[in-house]
Amino acid sequence: MTASPVIFTHSACLAHDTGPGHPESSARLGTVIDALNAAFDTADWREAPRASRGQLLRAHDASLLETVLETHPTERILLDPDTVLSPASAEAALRAAGAGVAAVDAVLGGEARSAFCAVRPPGHHATADTAMGFCLFNSVAVAARHALDKHGLMRVAIADFDVHHGNGTQAIFDTDPRVLYLSSHQWPLYPDTGHANERGVGNIVNVPLPAGADSAAFRAAWRDTLLPALDAFRPQLVLISAGFDAHWRDPLAQLRLDVEDYVWITTQLAVLAGRHAQGRIVSMLEGGYDLQALRECSVAHMRALLPPAL
Repeated sequence: MTASPVIFTHSACLAHDTGPGHPESSARLGTVIDALNAAFDTADWREAPRASRGQLLRAHDASLLETVLETHPTERILLDPDTVLSPASAEAALRAAGAGVAAVDAVLGGEARSAFCAVRPPGHHATADTAMGFCLFNSVAVAARHALDKHGLMRVAIADFDVHHGNGTQAIFDTDPRVLYLSSHQWPLYPDTGHANERGVGNIVNVPLPAGADSAAFRAAWRDTLLPALDAFRPQLVLISAGFDAHWRDPLAQLRLDVEDYVWITTQLAVLAGRHAQGRIVSMLEGGYDLQALRECSVAHMRALLPPAL
């Protein structure tokens, strides 16, 4: 088992063209890849495969696959005011979802304790049948269902610290007790979901935070509510929707986190993964729209994911 960072990515994810001025740009992923390359000279970079139709259908309806994969636009089109489908988007979405599947295989197969998927478009807003909020396929949901259905796990946790609530992930799993979904997020804010009383079948735990909430509020949400729920669930695998847009520099929201907060939450998740899941974590890039913050936070997150040196 390697102690070096295992990172899944694909050049196709850079080709997804959201157009001039769109916050979810290829520069985001380019920044993350450059930062991880500079910080980890022994990283094990792996090419993300395409997710198969069967893998996607575990989390999505056939109608969404048709929209994303069969539209074949010749120029950028809008699926909603925020969500773009370009000529290269289908391939990017397939590789992003495929990265999560391959990372689950690597971690559950014993090749690595943890893996990071440096991919775009992000995924956690995509519901079973609708692309939205910059997201085409819900890659972390596809990864979770793969762990359950292909590898036979009974308990998979998804920890989401993106500043926006992962409404798609919650909706996909809110009747599936095999998956625990945990989220801290700013509210009110897009997509206006994630209220504390949204509980699913007891497998959904949301802690909304007001605009301006700082490190203390974020850490209290996880320490007092979200991490105890994760501990009680005893996950066999921890998946992370790693959005870095709760950073104080981010232009799309108003939380006040800093790099050390991402180190702290990643370390806490790694501790619980070590207690219950043999340390097995797959993290997937979600939001984060300030390039400097994204660079710093992705490197810090990756360092905290790594197992201690022997």
